Amino acid sequence: MGLQSEIMLAMKEAMKLKDKVTLETLRAVKAELLKIQTASGASGEISRADEIKLLQKMQKQRKDAFTIYEEQGRKDLASEELAQIKVLAKFLPKQMTSSELEIAVAAVIEKLGASSPSDMGKVMGVASKELSGKADGRAIAATVKMLLAKK
Repeated sequence: MGLQSEIMLAMKEAMKLKDKVTLETLRAVKAELLKIQTASGASGEISRADEIKLLQKMQKQRKDAFTIYEEQGRKDLASEELAQIKVLAKFLPKQMTSSELEIAVAAVIEKLGASSPSDMGKVMGVASKELSGKADGRAIAATVKMLLAKK
């Protein structure tokens, strides 16, 4: 089942439960999906990888907004952003733990034969592709940097 079908089913459920935050979040996802599908040069089909990228982008926007609202003392708006983050997380693949991420990055470093921090770009390129959707880019970069510094 594609993301659009999952979103539609979840929207119906949110309407039945009168869950305003979930419904609002899912409508935003649906709108973004429609924008991608109807963009000039688009084939109408969206790959699973592109769907995940879209959800991650939307989740990151909400995390950034949450941080800003927290800094400004706007607990009401921050809690709404946090609720939307949780809704989006339901449609994303399970994120790796830090130990799982460390193991995966160490395997990439071993495979590439990277031996110093100067190899970070090479390792990041491969690690980002392999771990796309499973871990946050910042977490991947921090782990790569840490492991290469130990070598």
